[in-house]
Amino acid sequence: MRADPSDTGGLFIGRRPGTAPVRFRATPRRGTEGRQRIDASIADLLLCAMAAVSLLCWGPVPLACLWIGSEVDYLSGSVFLGILIAFLALFPLLFGALLVLLQLDHAWILVRRAAGHDQRTGAMVRIFGYTAAVCGIAFTLWFLVIHGPGSSIIPGRGEAPAWPG
Repeated sequence: MRADPSDTGGLFIGRRPGTAPVRFRATPRRGTEGRQRIDASIADLLLCAMAAVSLLCWGPVPLACLWIGSEVDYLSGSVFLGILIAFLALFPLLFGALLVLLQLDHAWILVRRAAGHDQRTGAMVRIFGYTAAVCGIAFTLWFLVIHGPGSSIIPGRGEAPAWPG
């Protein structure tokens, strides 16, 4: 009798469809030295592509949605419609980026296995977490040090501009 929840998919007696753990075949057969170098290079390129797509989620995609919302606001004269369109544009773009990231992660696992590594898990979660941490730290530094309230690097930011006269 299987009583371990990880074997049965949780509290259910039988496993729900599509929730079985992925079982890989034996350790992949190693190719030639040159083929392994090529596969490792492709895996590195896929890892860089995953980092680039993850970075898109923290800057350019939200800014593009804000721009779209501002254009709708300008054309329609309705702030509410601009905000609504910005949110409606944000979710498909972010989830689309996550789907691309998932596909790159699956391809990365396959290429790593082809390079002779016993790769069973992806790197998507780690990369997304690292990019979130890096972008969060960068935003905090920008907000508090460069642009924030009372910047000591660029003095006079909080003052009203002097009018000639």
